[in-house]
Amino acid sequence: MRFTLQTSDIARDLAGTEGDIARSVTAAMRQVTEGLKSDLRADVVDSGLGQRLANTWRGKTFPESGASIEAAAFVWSKAPNIVDAFDRGVTIRSRDGFWLAIPTPVAGKTGLTATGARKRITPGGFERRTGMRLRFVYRRGRPSLLVADEARMTRRGLAVKSRSKSGRGQVTAIIFLLVPQVTVRKRLDVEATATRWAARVPGLIASHWR
Repeated sequence: MRFTLQTSDIARDLAGTEGDIARSVTAAMRQVTEGLKSDLRADVVDSGLGQRLANTWRGKTFPESGASIEAAAFVWSKAPNIVDAFDRGVTIRSRDGFWLAIPTPVAGKTGLTATGARKRITPGGFERRTGMRLRFVYRRGRPSLLVADEARMTRRGLAVKSRSKSGRGQVTAIIFLLVPQVTVRKRLDVEATATRWAARVPGLIASHWR
């Protein structure tokens, strides 16, 4: 029995095999990208952290077009600090060593900067947005408060400056709770989710093999 092999045949066969591998690997990586992103989003929602934080997870497969044996899946969060805090469990303290100001629902979500831009709510931002001064209330053994006097509540449940001259309907609204630190308990396990998908890679490549 004899076999006759030509260099051109070997090159053609190897090229075809390499192309099949590249297509299989790339298809598998695209599946990993979407699957890992979806699972991480589901983990955030299941942990009670909300859809908004879940949607910060993004995914991309390289190359973006075509196929490559070295295809890779890249998944990341646009809010890495928040995700990391819930992934590790951390204690957050004020930068200046005083208080952390935690807004209550009546404070609203945004305030004004010194230039008039809208930013996430802060005590200064609240005062600039509403024109009301905040008053400090110390409470021994409990979180201290920043309150707004002579306020009124809107239909949306926000504290705004009262225009009543008689004082009718005016309230003292609790705008911020002041605490020395906040401990964020671990609620996510990003590494475990990523590890599960990494273990599935060989099987996914095989499933896409023609």
